[in-house]
Amino acid sequence: MRIYVAYLATDGGADALTMGVRIARTLSAALDIGMVLPPDVQGVLHAGSFDDVLTQRADQWLAEARAMVPDDIEVATHIAFYDSSAEGILAEAERVGAAAIVVGTSGGGLMGGHSLGSVAGALVHSSPLPLVLSPRGMRRSKVDRIREITCAMGRRPGAQQLFDTAIRAASASGCPLRVVSLIALDRAPRGRRPDDEVIAEATAHAQASFDEARSRVPADNEVGWTIVSGPTVEDAVNKLDWYDGDVIMVGSSRLAAQRRLFLGSTAAKMLRVLDVPMVIVPKEDA
Repeated sequence: MRIYVAYLATDGGADALTMGVRIARTLSAALDIGMVLPPDVQGVLHAGSFDDVLTQRADQWLAEARAMVPDDIEVATHIAFYDSSAEGILAEAERVGAAAIVVGTSGGGLMGGHSLGSVAGALVHSSPLPLVLSPRGMRRSKVDRIREITCAMGRRPGAQQLFDTAIRAASASGCPLRVVSLIALDRAPRGRRPDDEVIAEATAHAQASFDEARSRVPADNEVGWTIVSGPTVEDAVNKLDWYDGDVIMVGSSRLAAQRRLFLGSTAAKMLRVLDVPMVIVPKEDA
């Protein structure tokens, strides 16, 4: 298994690299650190090749990044030239046979640890591979392995694919799996029924889904089941306990094309308030 880190010599790049190392160690995977650079631009430099200048500097950045990877992890570095950074990242990740892409978030938001820049924003709406969003400040964490996987399971199409992926990830990593159902009252039809009836119905549905799914979880996997409600998605997800080393897995929106990502409104709301890495799983075809 290989994990592709979309690297820049920035704080966000260091956050992504730290998360990539954590995933690689947890899954006994190899790490690919890649930089995607713009192609030669006529007239930018009067002497020498623009590609050569960028490549020399990128080689230095990648050497510094490689030095931050512990000796117990297999690592390779790559430089590629593409007009579109997002297009280049996807092409390079597929070229090396990566199982997932890790990208840092810009950290420009006032809340939570995530604020998507233009490249990360493009990737969450186009990647055919699972995308790991590393939050601001991940580079300062001393945790070297994933502690627990949380799977946010809804009732829309694709929930089964997400749950199956979470089970496989938990089995491969040996991490505990926490499955949660978030009940946001602001998404219920207004004026139709009182909140307690909405909560009771949603809880019954979630419990039935959990009971059915439990039968497919390997016996040696530690699995917890939680149902939380709140006035909004943000309030509900903030009722959960989160620790350094946790990750949350979410599914792609129903708007996604087959085998592509599309960040839905629920995941986007969670992203604004969470300080843990988020793994977005692509929609699969039949």
